[in-house]
Amino acid sequence: MNQIKQIHGFVLRNGVDDIQALVLQLIHLPSPNLRYAHALLLSHPSPPSTFLYNKLFQAYARGGGGGASFEPCAELFASMRRSPNPHTFVFLFSACAAFARPGHGRAIHARFLLSGFPFDAFVATALLDLYAKSGLLDSARRVFDEMPTRDVALWNSMIRGYSRYGDLDKARELFDAMPFRNVISWTSMVSGYTQNSRYEEAINVFSRMWEEGEVKPNEVTLASVLPACAHLGAMELGMKIEAYVRNNGMLRNVFVCNALLEMFAKCGDIEHAKKVFDEMGVIRNLCSYNTMIMGLAVHGKWHESLELFQEMQARGISPDDITLVGVLLACTHGGLVDEGQIIFDSMEKDFRITPKLEHYGCMVDLLGRAGYIKEAYSLITSMPMEPDSVIWGALLGACSFHRDVQLAEIAAEFLYKLEPWNSGNLVILSNVYASSGRWASVVNVWRLMKGKQHRKSAGYSIIELDGNMHKFLVEDKSHPQFEEIYTLLDEITMSMRRFGYKPNRNLQVES
Repeated sequence: MNQIKQIHGFVLRNGVDDIQALVLQLIHLPSPNLRYAHALLLSHPSPPSTFLYNKLFQAYARGGGGGASFEPCAELFASMRRSPNPHTFVFLFSACAAFARPGHGRAIHARFLLSGFPFDAFVATALLDLYAKSGLLDSARRVFDEMPTRDVALWNSMIRGYSRYGDLDKARELFDAMPFRNVISWTSMVSGYTQNSRYEEAINVFSRMWEEGEVKPNEVTLASVLPACAHLGAMELGMKIEAYVRNNGMLRNVFVCNALLEMFAKCGDIEHAKKVFDEMGVIRNLCSYNTMIMGLAVHGKWHESLELFQEMQARGISPDDITLVGVLLACTHGGLVDEGQIIFDSMEKDFRITPKLEHYGCMVDLLGRAGYIKEAYSLITSMPMEPDSVIWGALLGACSFHRDVQLAEIAAEFLYKLEPWNSGNLVILSNVYASSGRWASVVNVWRLMKGKQHRKSAGYSIIELDGNMHKFLVEDKSHPQFEEIYTLLDEITMSMRRFGYKPNRNLQVES
């Protein structure tokens, strides 16, 4: 930067016109100095080229290293002393999208229409992307529909817009209609389904992509589908993805590795998760440690979880609120009441983290499991925020285990207000009454459930086969191969009867 200022001083003293080189150097610094470049451009006696204006607009669109705002960009366009060209509008639309300024974008769109420039694919894609990112999907769709020819980038921008705002059906409609798809197209659908918790569809789209084989998944695709595998327990597909990652040298990508960690941990293979974590080496970040600390805690390896917490701090990585949820969870699984209380009490002092609802929930669970029911209830009543159903549910569960009828009734009352549809809470309360011999209260609870027509949601099973997820409900006929499935089940039942098996049809399944 000092060298650039020296060159600028030399230019001013000697009357040399070298503004283009100076502006480009300022823009391409590791931390671009857009303020200096902006002032230099406006102070030049002769109007700088449109090319230079465009380069500065482009730098603003990229965020200027995180320190820029949109206002200087708008001011520069307003005071532009050269006529804009189509590239000017492309960069301005991108800047409006980057800074979430759809109002300015509409004004610039109107200015573009008055300019008479052709509405080519680059302009259309930038404008559509602006409207889609701003949630103006109707405007984006009008741009899309008005284009006589559409390249794959335009299709992808429209699909991403629908996916971003949860309209996956329209996104899928466009996706299926595309004449040509690239890896961004597939990834947009996979990530859209995953981000909107439609995990089965995310896996189905990914599996179709893999089976067709025309487009290979990249790191973003894999980091998008692995969370879906984690939520559905699709370990078979997760293992195939891990093999693909290793064979294609993607194990150096921290996002893919973190997604693998989460998948293995949530699918129950914590040892495999530890192996990936160890192989990551220096690329491990806070997310990596958080995933492992949480995973080890959930799998009962609380001692290793707490050791990893100490290692993380020794390496200079500061914990965040998610880390401390994992640490408190480890204390819960280890029954470490004193240690958990010390960590909870020191959150603000040692880590400058204000306890959130999740941290209070962990403490209520920790105290409740250890039998400190009254202390857990006291903590709930002293919380600076309203307790949610998870916190009252933790207290009710502890009351059920330790047979505390009085506090169970209080917890159940709050849960009934928060979750009137959840019959499971009333079932737990009736179990507390039953364990204390209060049969009249049991009858009253079941009478309440019957009167309110509480019904449990139908349970279902998910089976993974060849990377595809198959969902089954009781007496389900929604599966495309249900006739073959029931035929095979009948054959199995007949074979079992030949060997003397008699099904007991009088068995009752308790809630």
